[in-house]
Order: sequence, then structure tokens, then C-alpha cells
Amino acid sequence: MTHGKAPISRRNFLRTAVAAAVTPSIVGRSPSWSRAAAKPALDPAAVLRDLMEGNARFKSGQTTAPRRQPSDFAAVAEGQSPEAVIVGCSDSRVPPEIVFDQGVGDLFVVRVAGNVVSGTGVIVKGSIEYAVAELNVPLIMVLGHSGCGAVKAALKHIESSDKLPGAIRGLVDMIRPVAARVKGQPGDPLENAIRANVVASVDRLKGLPPILAPAVKGGSLRVVGAVYDLRSGSVSQVI
Repeated sequence: MTHGKAPISRRNFLRTAVAAAVTPSIVGRSPSWSRAAAKPALDPAAVLRDLMEGNARFKSGQTTAPRRQPSDFAAVAEGQSPEAVIVGCSDSRVPPEIVFDQGVGDLFVVRVAGNVVSGTGVIVKGSIEYAVAELNVPLIMVLGHSGCGAVKAALKHIESSDKLPGAIRGLVDMIRPVAARVKGQPGDPLENAIRANVVASVDRLKGLPPILAPAVKGGSLRVVGAVYDLRSGSVSQVI
């Protein structure tokens, strides 16, 4: 990855940021966004390349398994400096740090079934905004995956009034309009709906005021969408 004009590895950057220890915990601080101001800016394109290169290592079985020892966790105990936000599905088969061959402190992960954003309220949106405003993260990736059960349920219940148990119905209702929009299009219905669901979340985040939309417009933040294939281990960018 790059830091200004001089090349610097992600690992070295992280170590430098931690060693500097310029910021205490958010607990007890005023919301001055001083950490975002103090952290050197990362290039969104370079961060995306780093993620995709990590996925290529994972797919080929050549992972480096970076920073996963107890000592690595202790090294970042006083502060974090993640390079990307991953908005992913809660599915147990899609752990972002493993899929992208990243270590502790590299990714700020927000996981919710169906990787939905619209309708999720302040918890999901606030988590994402925190990473951008407080941690100066330059890249958000919405990560869907093949065979997503939440999207599959939305497809199944597009025109159904079936009673789904608990809050599952509310979750499926968030995805149902997207699934309905791609119904009847050429190709596999589930794959189409999974991609459309990712695109819908990306579009929502790009236009989300008051933090994300101005950052996207100003070029300091990039929002992308991708789909992880459970069988091949490959991540493919879709937007």
C-alpha cells in the first residue's frame, strides 16, 4: 500500500500508527474527530487492491495469516487503524479477515444477515459512519455471497404473505423490494437478486448524509460492492 509518495506496507503502516499512540479510547473523549485528523490518509484504490490481492492469496491457498498471534492483539490494544469497512453477511462461512487474508486491526467489520443497509437504522449506519469519521477509513465494501439465505427467503416470499417467525419477516421485508425488481431477468434468479441487493446497499451508502455522501463526493471515500463465491473462495467486484 502507499503512504503519500513513499511506498509502505500495510503491516508497517499499522505498526507505525500504533507506536505513535496519538489517540486514547473513544470512551470519555469529546467527539472532535481528532483521530481522523491525525491519521495519514490512505488511497481508496490502494486499499481495494490490497483486499483483492489478499483474496487471491486465500483462493490459491497461499495465505500469510498475518497478525493473528496473542502478541499481535496486544500490539493494537491501545488503538485501531483499519484500512477498510466490510459490510458483510452474518453467514458463518464468510469471515472477512480470512477471505481477504487480513489480520487483527486491518478491517472494521459490520455483519448483518443479508448484508442490508436500508432500513437497519442507526446501529448499522452509525457503525459505518464511525469508521469513516473517527477512524478515517477510505473504503467501504458491501460484501454479499453466493447462496445467501436471507436473499433466498426474500425471493421465495416476494408475493407471499406467509408468516415468518420473529423478526425474520422484518429482515426479509428489507430485501424483498430488491428481489422483486430483478424478477424475470435473464440468468439465475438468486444470483441476480444477490448482486442487486449488494448494489442497493452501495447506492444507499454513497448517498447517505451527513458523513458518507460528502466524503464520497470529495474523493476521500470510495464505496464498492462485491460477491464472495462459497465454492471457489473468489471475491468478484460487482460495482
